[in-house]
Amino acid sequence: MKTFREPKKLQKWCRERKLEGRKIALVPTMGYLHEGHVSLIEKARRMGADEIVVSVFVNPVQFGPNEDYAKYPRDARADYAKCRAAGATAVFFPTPENMYLDRHSVYVNEEDLSKGLCGARRPGHFRGVCTVVAKLFNLAHPDFAVFGQKDYQQAQVIKRMVRDLNFDLKIVVAPIVREPSGLARSSRNTYLSADGRERALAISRSLKGIRIGRTARAESARIRRELEAAGLVVDYVEFVDGETLEPAKTARKGVTALVAAYCGRTRLIDNRVL
Repeated sequence: MKTFREPKKLQKWCRERKLEGRKIALVPTMGYLHEGHVSLIEKARRMGADEIVVSVFVNPVQFGPNEDYAKYPRDARADYAKCRAAGATAVFFPTPENMYLDRHSVYVNEEDLSKGLCGARRPGHFRGVCTVVAKLFNLAHPDFAVFGQKDYQQAQVIKRMVRDLNFDLKIVVAPIVREPSGLARSSRNTYLSADGRERALAISRSLKGIRIGRTARAESARIRRELEAAGLVVDYVEFVDGETLEPAKTARKGVTALVAAYCGRTRLIDNRVL
């Protein structure tokens, strides 16, 4: 497995692989890899990628001033081992300094799908996401890139960016991977105490209990009650059209239910596609 730290060296290597006719997959991550990330690498392998490039980069531009950038979990050695075991052929460990050069002043904004949900609660977040992902696309020259469904809004925003900016690649969204308890796997789960993990299960349980055909308002209220009863602080509970992310009135096929809630200081997200 090749290891790259300099963007230009990764770009040169990927360009050469493309000229050889190799099919490249990109798996963007912020590191501290878990089974969910591994499933994205395995998905790329099953789809026939000749080269699987995994980026490991805690992107400072997508964090707000009061968020957890400084304490976000990092373990480069373990990430390298997991990438290699899962079948990645290249791993990219850039630094903020070589991804954002002195006086960096160009950013990518998506101004429709990013308005609500996490975009409304985390101003500037998706500007940072779109900017770093666009840079990774330019560096890796992928035929397709694999993202996880857990970050549902992010996946839709990236799809729109690819469409509107004519990136020549396909976006693949892989299913949520859960712990045996049902908790959606996340690098931030490491912040949770044993009690916190138990209380956080209310998120997946409440989503699993959605009754198709009921009003979105009634189901949202039920989910809120269940989360609050578990001691969680609700950030949002929304039912939206799965493509436009516009509010939906009914829990029906084609709608996605999304939840964000705090367990102590840890913000967790989850969703269910109906």
